[in-house]
This record gives sequence, C-alpha cells and structure tokens, in this order.
Amino acid sequence: MAIKIIRKEGDPVLRQVAKPVAEVTSHIQKLLTDLAETMYDAGNGIGLAATQIGILKRCIVVDVGDGLIELVNPEVLSAEGEQVGPEGCLSMPGKSGDVLRAYRVVVKGLNREGEEITVTGEGMLARCLLHEIDHLDGILFTDRLVPAGAGNKTAGKKR
Repeated sequence: MAIKIIRKEGDPVLRQVAKPVAEVTSHIQKLLTDLAETMYDAGNGIGLAATQIGILKRCIVVDVGDGLIELVNPEVLSAEGEQVGPEGCLSMPGKSGDVLRAYRVVVKGLNREGEEITVTGEGMLARCLLHEIDHLDGILFTDRLVPAGAGNKTAGKKR
C-alpha cells in the first residue's frame, strides 16, 4: 500500500479529535494497512493512530510483539490498576518520559471486517492501547508525564 509521513510535534492535527468511522469500507481497510506499514517502516514504533498521519478517523494499530491489532472506533470499556513507565512517540522523536497508565484495560472496537471485537491488554499492551487512543482525542504522552523517579513507586502495581 503506502508508507505515510508521520506528523511531528507542533503539527496542529495532533491536537485535533478524530471522528468516528461510520462504516468499515475498503478505504478504511487501506488506512489500517497504511498505518501498519508506516509503523513497521519507522522501525521502533509499537503503535500508530490515524491522526499521526494527518487523517482524523478513529483508527489505530498496535503491535507490542504479539502480532498486529487493528481497531476502528476503539473505546475503553474498563481500566484497572496502575503502572508508571517510559513512553516515547513516533510523532516526538527523541523525547520520552514516565507516564501513569492503567495496568489492565479492556477495549472494544471494530476489526477490518467491521466486526466488533474486544481486546484485553496488560502491561505494555495496555499502555500502548491507551497511548494510541489518546492520540485520537488530541492528547500526547507529554500531557500525562509524571515527576522523575515516580516510575519505581507504582510500576506494575495492581489494584
């Protein structure tokens, strides 16, 4: 398909809220493919949201090493526990920082066939899903940074 240009910090599209997808069409399937190819091409990314390539549609892809997950209109159903850990972003090369996220999440959305699916993630997968969903709402990881040193206090803690 196509490798897209990843928008960088300062691009106003990164602060916009993506619109829900009414129907999974061939155009949305192509978008999911382009997102995955762009993420893999970047070399060090584990997730990408459509807003990061300038498209205001609620679509994300993630792959934390267990295979590609594609979600259209992702919605967090539940979030439990907490973890603090380092995050970076393909839209902010060279920047990283500790972010507080839920330790476990349940997210529902549509797959590339338009079927509703539920994804349960813990640890890194939960972090990645929440990071990418934040992108769809115009939120960057730097908006959620915690003070230096807080990472060791709650990392992996379940409530």
